[in-house]
Amino acid sequence: MSINVGDTLPAIKLHEGNPGNQVDIAALSAGKKVVLFAVPGAFTPGCSKTHLPGYVDDAQAIKGKGVDEIVCVAVNDAFVMDAWGKAHDADGKVRMLADPAAAFTKAVGLDVDAAVLGGTRSKRYSMIIEDGKVTALNVEPDGFGLSCSLSGGVLDQL
Repeated sequence: MSINVGDTLPAIKLHEGNPGNQVDIAALSAGKKVVLFAVPGAFTPGCSKTHLPGYVDDAQAIKGKGVDEIVCVAVNDAFVMDAWGKAHDADGKVRMLADPAAAFTKAVGLDVDAAVLGGTRSKRYSMIIEDGKVTALNVEPDGFGLSCSLSGGVLDQL
């Protein structure tokens, strides 16, 4: 079952920068307004050409609407997520969090079997979180498209 608006984020540790630097996503969102978006895979075409760049470009506008953190999650390792963030100048704009075993992705019920990417991955989605609770959820209808989860749509919801 997928997470829904009104649900609380699970306390799952994601990795930032390297496997030793773990971030509890529930603790990160406690008392804050957070935009979290997830992608099927770092360095993949739609994720690299459209999804991540949109959030990097719109980071100032999103934060200007009271958002404390913008977080990108993918079922990749921390080193890949860190390199992908650096390649797109995400430092200080979007936090790049790795979900290497898909623990968070499965806990929120937004996992998908993407054989072409090596197995279990995340559906493409965005959510707005306020004090640990989901207040908006935008899951791409086919799990992979580039429509409702993009930064412009999130800006309109804030």
